[in-house]
Amino acid sequence: MVVSSLSIGACAPALVAGGGSAGYYAGTSERSVGTITSDGVITSKINAEFVKEKSVSAFDINVDTYRGVVTLHGSVGSQASANRAIAIARGVKGVKKVISQLTVVSKK
Repeated sequence: MVVSSLSIGACAPALVAGGGSAGYYAGTSERSVGTITSDGVITSKINAEFVKEKSVSAFDINVDTYRGVVTLHGSVGSQASANRAIAIARGVKGVKKVISQLTVVSKK
């Protein structure tokens, strides 16, 4: 399975690419470059943990981080999957709060 072969190293291009946009966002946001970078690192770490977790579909959950507050959007197959995604996000260093906007969609 392709998902199982992904690693944190696969996130490096996203971090580098995201870092390039930090300068743009710093000019258009009230967040500092450090905060923008920290938010990007948090998002990347959560996504990396989702990829490793079999009970969570990393491709169905979108992670947004703003000043350490993480919002999870998307759909999951069960409430247990939603709870696990929330727990993973809460466990990442730097996360202040997790807001779940996940929708449980039963698979028929």
